[in-house]
Amino acid sequence: MKSKRTLGLTRLVLILAVLLSAAGVESQQLVPSPPPAATLTLFQKEAQAQAHCPQDTVVWLNLSSGIYHFKGQRWFANTNHGAFVCEKEADKTGSRATENGQ
Repeated sequence: MKSKRTLGLTRLVLILAVLLSAAGVESQQLVPSPPPAATLTLFQKEAQAQAHCPQDTVVWLNLSSGIYHFKGQRWFANTNHGAFVCEKEADKTGSRATENGQ
């Protein structure tokens, strides 16, 4: 048979667990925080983007798909939802170049 002290300690632990659970307090887990979101500056005109990033290539980013197109390609400045952006900024946000050369 367990001693009164052991029973009292067991009850205390159970009561604390119930109270913490009811209060919405959970045990802390070490979860790495995500990296800060990269900033993407959108431009309506190609010249504005080139002024923003003179050492980078200006591309047309299809905002719906996250795929960008280079000058001379079929969809450069020719999608319904897009903007001129700097290629390096687009890459940092997870966007990618078109794979079919259009």
